[in-house]
Amino acid sequence: MEYIWHIISSGLLIGIFISAPMGPVGMLVIQRTLNKGRLPALFTGIGAALSDLTYSLLTGLGISFITDFIESKELLLQIAGSVVLIGFAFYLFRTNPTAALKKPDDSQNTFWRDLGTGFLFTFANPLILFFIIGLFARFNFLLPEFCYYHYILGYVCIFGGALLWWWMITYFVNKVRAHFNVRSLWIFNRIISAVLFLMALIGLYKGISGYLAL
Repeated sequence: MEYIWHIISSGLLIGIFISAPMGPVGMLVIQRTLNKGRLPALFTGIGAALSDLTYSLLTGLGISFITDFIESKELLLQIAGSVVLIGFAFYLFRTNPTAALKKPDDSQNTFWRDLGTGFLFTFANPLILFFIIGLFARFNFLLPEFCYYHYILGYVCIFGGALLWWWMITYFVNKVRAHFNVRSLWIFNRIISAVLFLMALIGLYKGISGYLAL
């Protein structure tokens, strides 16, 4: 039971942080909320969450082969993961989220198509693996002493965190649809990048402090 709260909180945060950057999928979700309503946009977010879960599972399977290395190099991995997050935060800060905005598709649509496009848009960016590895290292998400049910709970929480993010985004955009300015995503993206940067700095400080204390 001692690991349960750590797994739940870390899994939810990882799921939220994976989904939060306003890339093409985020723009697609917002666009569909504005043009088609909240439900089609939510199915798009579910597809993106499934893709994030798939990449998280691939990351976990890859890391599981080197659990002994993780155990012996935990502080170094935390430092490396924090550096990766700092780099991603700078990249996100400089990215224009509106560049991915396209004209709405007027063709007939279904919720399955919304889910599929959300999945494919997210899955088409394998570089997210490096971001997930950084998050896993930063939050010490995979530890050698975890049992199989810890992993199951952790991945369920990652999926739940991603779903929670898309639920909040579609709810917010739907509420302010009459006043929503897509250019405000500049500010939103920079807030997310600042939060990631702060989390990375904290992780970097803890990792270096722990390493120097050895």
